[in-house]
Amino acid sequence: MSHTLDNRIALVTGGDSGIGAACVATLAAAGAHVATIFYHDEKGAKDAASAARKHGREGIAIQCDVGDEDAVEKAFDEVRDRIGMPDILVNSAGLNMSGVKVTDMDLKQWERVVRTDLTGTFLTSRRFARDLRSAEKPGAIVNITSIHAFAMRAGGADYCAAKGGQQNLTETMALELADAKITVNAIAPGMILTPMNEEAVEDKDYRASLTKNIPLLRAGRPEEVAEVALFLASPAGSYITGTTITIDGGLSLLVGQGA
Repeated sequence: MSHTLDNRIALVTGGDSGIGAACVATLAAAGAHVATIFYHDEKGAKDAASAARKHGREGIAIQCDVGDEDAVEKAFDEVRDRIGMPDILVNSAGLNMSGVKVTDMDLKQWERVVRTDLTGTFLTSRRFARDLRSAEKPGAIVNITSIHAFAMRAGGADYCAAKGGQQNLTETMALELADAKITVNAIAPGMILTPMNEEAVEDKDYRASLTKNIPLLRAGRPEEVAEVALFLASPAGSYITGTTITIDGGLSLLVGQGA
């Protein structure tokens, strides 16, 4: 019962695929009504909303650019008008690293990733917290960051910087929102089999070449990340704030090994 979300309202960004879609289904199965905003795949977003409805909950999909202030405000207004004020926010929308070194990266590429992965989290979290403060209601923010917030990779300056900023934003908001009984936590996944890792999903040999470097010798599943999000958003996680839970099969423990 401590994991139930009966009649809670959740907003998940990037709910059209991967971790976001798994969060939509998992939160709905636990009893929450769910809206997903910001998506690239319209069919995926509608399928995620449909999955929520199959659990007897409200499920809606709204196209929104989370890096656009006006679009975020309008999306939150629409969610409020259609299913109510969210008291759970999962920031899962994100773009992957470009693989381009800083000396070769143009400003548009840098801004593209930072705008979605970091500024998007700021804009959605700000609106979410403002609404709950005004209503004097508690809530939970769960940010999907990455082990690359603290384990750097060459060619990942855009992504690593955005995810590092997202982790620091998480901890700052945890301090600022504690008095409003809004918890703010992060989940830092490692290698998860999502469309962001399409080659690993499709090519077993390529996947094996990567998972041999993971202590648990496998990649993670989106549903495993979603279960952590459920825990943090539920009453079971109500005394946890400002924390990052790493879910990577032990991969980040290998930093500094071998030399």
